[in-house]
Amino acid sequence: MISAADASHRSRRPSWAGHNYTLLTAAAVVTNLGSQGALIASAFAVLEAGGDGGDVGLVAAARTLPLVLFLLIGGAVADRLPRHRVMVAANALNCVSQAVFALLVLAGEARLWQMMLLSALGGTGQAFFSPAAEGMLMSSVSGEQASRAFAMFRMAMQGAGLGGAALGGAMVAVVGPGWVLAVDAVAFAVAGALRSFLDVSHIPPREPGGGLLSDLREGWREFVGRPWLWTIVAQFSVVVAVVGAADAVYGPLVARDSLGGPGPWGLALGAFGAGTVGGALLMTRWKPRRLLLAGTLCVFPLAAPAAALAVPVPVGPLCAVMFVSGAAIEVFGVSWMTAQHLRECSRIDLPKRPAFAWPVGIARTRPPVWAPATCGSP
Repeated sequence: MISAADASHRSRRPSWAGHNYTLLTAAAVVTNLGSQGALIASAFAVLEAGGDGGDVGLVAAARTLPLVLFLLIGGAVADRLPRHRVMVAANALNCVSQAVFALLVLAGEARLWQMMLLSALGGTGQAFFSPAAEGMLMSSVSGEQASRAFAMFRMAMQGAGLGGAALGGAMVAVVGPGWVLAVDAVAFAVAGALRSFLDVSHIPPREPGGGLLSDLREGWREFVGRPWLWTIVAQFSVVVAVVGAADAVYGPLVARDSLGGPGPWGLALGAFGAGTVGGALLMTRWKPRRLLLAGTLCVFPLAAPAAALAVPVPVGPLCAVMFVSGAAIEVFGVSWMTAQHLRECSRIDLPKRPAFAWPVGIARTRPPVWAPATCGSP
């Protein structure tokens, strides 16, 4: 009787949702619940400590710079060591850095250099985590249902981000940014514990070869030898620099000066998250004939949120713009992951996301010349 119930339960779960896929999805949900709120909290922690827009940009760039510097090395390390151990170690580093950040903010002793240092530690952890996580996800999915599996993974992850952004914005407004950062630290601890149970026995051991520099040179040759890969990375580098700056710096400034504070900005980020869930749901049913073309065309709506912030428009229209751009970027994200999987490029030791473009765009963020003066730094 019990075995029949177990068999019935297994039959309800899709064939592509195996042990590793389930653990990775659960951990991503937990992480996104905390990190989306922490994105809002870190910006308002800087502002509440007396910082201005430039200081917010410095803290955001401090996180991104080590991400850029160490991402290539992180890819090579993930190819040499068990991926789940790399992921757990990175989560532990992020947990500690966010916990210390939270303590400093709650104690009212946070200084700009301290926040920059802790953000840099968080970026370092992310640099080692991302290649290992992407490779682990790619290896957990196979067959014709890969596109649906990636869409469901991203839908769960973005759905958690939706809740995290909305809840985080509300918590920042009610209890302050320090407690939101503390929740993020706990989320990293829980996610690291889940990822420690990943099974890597199906991944063949690395064959003896050259050193780290040799691996990086080989990865670079693989990268530049695929025009479809490097052209989209180059295109998206510009997009990420602009969008990252708007989300991390310009959005919180406009929210403080024109929208009413962290609550409305959290609502706008929640609308973006809702759009990503809608886009992922769409991609569970739709598989474009030309994946990369469809994905690339969906990048263009990402210009709309920055334009809406520059006006700035009221919260309602801003949420509508954020929803549409979120749906569009999710179509790109699923198409991009599926294209990589189909073309068997998951072992390239290079970032699949153009992180090297982020620091310049974030650190140099200033309100556009057509923006009202009230959107600038105080």
